[in-house]
Amino acid sequence: MAPAAELASSFFHYQRILISFSKPSRQAGVKIMSKNIEGKVVVITGASSGLGEATARLLSAQGASVVLGARRVDRIQSLADELTGSGGKALAIPTDVTHYDQVKRLVDAAVQTYGRVDVMINNAGLMPHSPLERLKIDDWNRTIDVNIKGMLYGIAAALPYMKQQQAGHIINVSSVAGHKVRPSSAVYAATKAAVLVISEGLRQEVKPYNIRTTVISPGAVATELPNSVTEPDIAENVRKSYEIAIPAESFARAVAFAMSQPEEVDVNEILFRPTRQEL
Repeated sequence: MAPAAELASSFFHYQRILISFSKPSRQAGVKIMSKNIEGKVVVITGASSGLGEATARLLSAQGASVVLGARRVDRIQSLADELTGSGGKALAIPTDVTHYDQVKRLVDAAVQTYGRVDVMINNAGLMPHSPLERLKIDDWNRTIDVNIKGMLYGIAAALPYMKQQQAGHIINVSSVAGHKVRPSSAVYAATKAAVLVISEGLRQEVKPYNIRTTVISPGAVATELPNSVTEPDIAENVRKSYEIAIPAESFARAVAFAMSQPEEVDVNEILFRPTRQEL
């Protein structure tokens, strides 16, 4: 079978498999497994809710060991307890991605506990939209610190281990906004465009080390992200635009699709949005 046809066949087969994972479960104590995910050690930032939480649940259901990083310790510890109680392997590490030492501690804990790091998912993000003329400088700084520097810190923490292993997968989270800017989203869109650019540069640089890279750009997905908008009028507009939002599990399935490919297949970019989303 030709490579393109083989990948297409793999995608459609995988989509059928994932139907049963919309609500991850383990029946009669038997884990649900997926090819090339079982046994992998996956570090996830922003794991306390939304995209990160949904991804942790799905990958754990498929046999991955998940290492959860976020500032809300109670949330990630509760999730880790739930996953381990269901027969999975999970570890919760308090992490503020704006501090490199904390991100490094997160990845180091994964290696110390499970012996390696196979996948680094740089998911933590903020979206405090506002018109530039309102001069929300604190919001700009927070957005840059989390969305760009937080991702870079994740790369810096995981890359040395992956180079030593001669294997690994770094998954960065951009946005539809990284492809198309709208009024009030200039700074956020710029940070997500930076994620695209850095991810492509990373892809080219890590080829000698057999490391895969994926950047995922979601559209409106039902998460707590709109809650980071600090301007009331803009927040209301965002809330209305998110009325068509699709579940966070849609992102988790995109992650699992990229991870599940054979090691010689590198899915570099996935862009998806609700069917009803125009922009």
